[in-house]
Amino acid sequence: MTAFRAPPKHHEGPVEWVRVHLFDGVFNSILTLAMIALVVWAVPPAAKWLFIDAAWHGAARDACEGVSGACWPYIGARLGQIVYGFYDAGERWRADVVFAFGAIGLAWLVIPRLPRKGWVGGMMLTLYPLVAFVLLSGGWFGLPIVSTERWGGLLLTLVVAAVGIVASLPLGVILALGRRSELPVVRVLCVAFIEVWRGVPMITVLFAASSLLPLFLPDGWEFDKLLRALISIAFFNAAYMAEVVRAGLQALPKGQYEGAAALGLGYWQAMIFIVLPQALRTMLPGIVNNMVSMFKDTSLVTIIGFFDLMGTIQAGATDLEWASPNVAVTGYIFAALIYWAFCFSMSRYSAHLEEQLAEGERR
Repeated sequence: MTAFRAPPKHHEGPVEWVRVHLFDGVFNSILTLAMIALVVWAVPPAAKWLFIDAAWHGAARDACEGVSGACWPYIGARLGQIVYGFYDAGERWRADVVFAFGAIGLAWLVIPRLPRKGWVGGMMLTLYPLVAFVLLSGGWFGLPIVSTERWGGLLLTLVVAAVGIVASLPLGVILALGRRSELPVVRVLCVAFIEVWRGVPMITVLFAASSLLPLFLPDGWEFDKLLRALISIAFFNAAYMAEVVRAGLQALPKGQYEGAAALGLGYWQAMIFIVLPQALRTMLPGIVNNMVSMFKDTSLVTIIGFFDLMGTIQAGATDLEWASPNVAVTGYIFAALIYWAFCFSMSRYSAHLEEQLAEGERR
């Protein structure tokens, strides 16, 4: 019998890491060199335009005249409109309160070590939307009324995205379960709903909700324009979410359904406690992909008269006070950075959830 020996230690220095991860084979070496060439070609001119040759101080168009780079004073001067749109300046504290509570709630749910996540999640789904609606709309507790037509900027983008994401997921689950139902009437209705909404472009849906729907309402009835857009966006994305959920349900082995039935669980008990939790890991990439796409599609509300983040940027670029060749490009880049920050955050948190849900298989 030989004496016990410890396993050999694995030392990997920077040179070895580069060789293994970047130059492992001919194809990887060529791809690495091409990426390095692309970075060298693109990054220095972009950094020069964004920072070195950019204008940083000023309060009018004169600050950006003769400057070959970005016009950041325009962003600073229009930041309030970019964030709040045409929301009354004296009432913007209400939007700040909504932003603050939303950020605290999301941070509480995301940070793993914080307790009571069930309570916080329930409050974010029930109490928080009610408080946000009261604060933003007004008319309660002495708050002045702010019409939804004055909402805009990042505020409107987040409202549309949050309502669309939160409402489309449960609707998608119900539609997916209905499409797999053994009742012919329920199955046909769900299939018809999904195919009709998936077969119509988002722009057509928004136009119909904005212009055609009021024609079918009785005289004297008023339906808020933003509410119509929110309902349309929720239904539209629910149809796509239903197919993602249906794919996750079909990927689950049939033995899970049979095991739930053997335990004496009813249909809804089996779905809530057995099927849907296991199918979540399969559905998660598709769900997040739909959420990211939905967040970017909020810019389409511009075509029905709302000035969301992109609409505010476009409107500000045509202002004669700031008319300059670099103003529009600066605004679009700033908007792209905001969209990228939110979408990238969602994708990274999705990857974190996938790792957590896959711990059982790694064991």
